[in-house]
Amino acid sequence: MSNFTTILWDVDGTLLDFIYSQRYALTKCFRSIGREVNEEILNRYSEINDGFWKRLELGEITKAQLLTGRFVQLFEEYGIEGVDVEAFREEYQEGLGSVYSYIDDSLTICKSLQGKVKQYVVTNGVTSTQLNKLKLSGFYDIMEELFISEQIGAPKPHKEYFDYCLEHITEKDKNKILLIGDSLSSDIKGGVNAGIPTCWYRPEGMDNPTEFQPTYEINDLHQIYDIIG
Repeated sequence: MSNFTTILWDVDGTLLDFIYSQRYALTKCFRSIGREVNEEILNRYSEINDGFWKRLELGEITKAQLLTGRFVQLFEEYGIEGVDVEAFREEYQEGLGSVYSYIDDSLTICKSLQGKVKQYVVTNGVTSTQLNKLKLSGFYDIMEELFISEQIGAPKPHKEYFDYCLEHITEKDKNKILLIGDSLSSDIKGGVNAGIPTCWYRPEGMDNPTEFQPTYEINDLHQIYDIIG
């Protein structure tokens, strides 16, 4: 008998390799403006992007400010001028949602759990991007429902986001719901604040510098079988 009836899955960095999709999208967009992207720019963009998402999680900026602001900052730092930022952003989001790479046989794992637990997606990603990527990768047909922050009106880790999710899932016993994600600041913090068990996916074995302690820690998604029983 499983310890849990319900799993809330984060997408980027947990089920799907976000860095893979990001590299493809940025390479495509830079070629559209007549430039080649290099490792330095890719790494710097990741840093800028992460910073903007953290600010969104803290409520310091809006989603709209995030979506264009990260590119404005990148272009300013590298002296790239004359780019239509909105067009660049649109092409980037389209590219991001058009390719995918599984992490740790994630699709096979989720398929094997069908009928044993109910599975939902919890993501802060852009709606059109996430929908396309989840449909292409096969997760759309597995999940009971997709909880995309853009549609809910609040991002992880905000209470409003998790209140909405918990209201719309079948299971009402919080102890039987498991949130699995790679982000301490959105997934684990949000789950802890919502009062549900959390599982921190950390393949790189990174340290936890925050006050938020996950219920479980794994470095390979196959370890989920040991946790859910």
